[in-house]
Amino acid sequence: MSREDASHRATFGKPAKKSLGQHFLHERGVVDKLVLAIDPRPGDRIVEIGPGQGALTFPLLDRHGALTAIEFDRDLLEPLAAAAKAHGELTLIHADVMNIDFSALAGDSPTDDGRIRLVGNLPYNLSSPILFHALDHAAAVRDMHFMLQKEVVDRMAAGPGSKVYGRLSVMLQAYCTVTALFKVLPGAFRPPPKVDSAVVRLVPRPPEEIGIDDPRRFADVVRAAFGQRRKTLRNALGNVCTTEQIVAAGIDPQRRAEQLDVADFVRLANLAAAPENAESVA
Repeated sequence: MSREDASHRATFGKPAKKSLGQHFLHERGVVDKLVLAIDPRPGDRIVEIGPGQGALTFPLLDRHGALTAIEFDRDLLEPLAAAAKAHGELTLIHADVMNIDFSALAGDSPTDDGRIRLVGNLPYNLSSPILFHALDHAAAVRDMHFMLQKEVVDRMAAGPGSKVYGRLSVMLQAYCTVTALFKVLPGAFRPPPKVDSAVVRLVPRPPEEIGIDDPRRFADVVRAAFGQRRKTLRNALGNVCTTEQIVAAGIDPQRRAEQLDVADFVRLANLAAAPENAESVA
């Protein structure tokens, strides 16, 4: 153990909490690649989810000078605040990220376009809920760079026909450009997780490019389609749209969900949400 590593452990004292799914990043080479991928620029408003022991926080502060971090673990707040003084201006928010209004944070942003940049090593047991929560505020977010379980990143970036293409793939790709960046091995964390990790970039699409007329109906169609993957669309979508609507959208009702691309789902959901069709499904 290096002198710097020992000092860092002494500063934070307590080990990772299994109950919170904590795995603290410590490998500097991985951190450097992540900072390079984020590439913070003057005027950016960076918001980090789960700074942990500051492995990414402090290099970002060294590079950028200021950021906001949301941390749920009360025991980490004081050590983070104390250690950050040598690096830059850290604004800490003690909260569950699921209760954070990212749109309100962006409203306080001094940046030219008023949007924030989200970064973080997300707890793997909560990654999907956090992703969907961020998606709810996509209009207030310029981009996101997250460390996640590699299996989740593979699902996020998968295309039609892939075994891991599913609801998460369609929902995220409908609203964002999703790019898997690089893999991270377990040894980069303390304690090491039992799975590989990966870094992903999500860039929210402009509203006019998304083209979804009714977000709730779109979510219902995607959820139903993948809820019973072995079923044909005719059978899986019976409660959200009719066979006639599937055909009208230019889709074969005998196909399965994993064979449709994002544009197919958007087209079908928009047709099902049209006023003349809204009441056609019992």
